[in-house]
Amino acid sequence: MQKGATIKKAILEVLQKENRPLRVKEIYNRIIEDDLYRFKAQDPEHIVRTLLRRHSVNIDFPSAKKNKYFIFLDDGTFWIKDVPHKQLEKTKNKSQEREKEQYQEIVQLHKRYTTNFKKTILKQLANIDPTDFEIFCRELLTAYGFKNVKVTQTTRDGGIDGFGELKIGLATMPVAFECKRWNKTVGRPKISQFRGDIQGKFQQGIFFTTSRFSKEAKDSSFQTGAVPIILIDGNGIIDLMIDKNFGVEKEELPIYTSAIDLILQK
Repeated sequence: MQKGATIKKAILEVLQKENRPLRVKEIYNRIIEDDLYRFKAQDPEHIVRTLLRRHSVNIDFPSAKKNKYFIFLDDGTFWIKDVPHKQLEKTKNKSQEREKEQYQEIVQLHKRYTTNFKKTILKQLANIDPTDFEIFCRELLTAYGFKNVKVTQTTRDGGIDGFGELKIGLATMPVAFECKRWNKTVGRPKISQFRGDIQGKFQQGIFFTTSRFSKEAKDSSFQTGAVPIILIDGNGIIDLMIDKNFGVEKEELPIYTSAIDLILQK
C-alpha cells in the first residue's frame, strides 16, 4: 500500500487501471487484490459504496458531498467524472433525452392542471353573491397594495362599487372600481357609463368581471383626455390571485431522488 493512501485515491486508481466502469464489488475487490488501501471497518465494501454514492454527480441525497469525483451509469457501474468513455457518452445521451421528455411531460401536465384550476376558481367566483364579489374585489385590491379600499353602500354607489388609493411614488391616486359578477360579455356601454360616473372624481377606474370584455369595450378602456379604465376579466382575476397568493394555497410536492444504485449493488 502506498504512503498517504485514501479510499478515494484507491477507487480512482482502480478505475484508471481498468479503463472501464466498474461495480462497487469489482472496485472493492481490486482495491484488496492490489493492496491499494487497508480497511479497518467491519464492512469495508459498504464504505466504498458510501463514498462512491456521496461523491457521484448524479446521485443526490441529504448527506451527499459537494465535491464530485464519480458518475453513476445506467447499468449500475461507476466511472470517473469528466473522463470520456463510450459507455459514459451513451448513458449521458440517454439520460439527457429521458430528462427532456420527462420535463416536457411535466410542463404539459402543469399547463393542464393550471387551466382546470383556473376554471374551478372562476366557477366558484361566478356563483357567489354579488355583494360578496364586491368584498372579494376590495380584498384583492388591498392584497395588491391599494390603501383605504372601501365598498360603497348599494343604494348610493351611483355606478361605483368601491374606491381606494394607489400610491405611485410620492403621489396618491384615487381609484374607483366596478364589479360585475356576470356570465355575459361586458360591452362598451358599461365601460362608458362607469367612466362617466367617476369622471372628475377619480384618476383611474378598475372594472372587474367574472366573464369577459368585448373588443369594443377593450378599445374604449383608454381614451385621450378621459379617465383610464383598467379592465380585469375572469382570467385576469385568477392571475392576480395566483400572483399575490390571494385565496389560493400552494402545496409543496415531495422531491424524490434515485437510490437505484443501492439495489444494483446487492
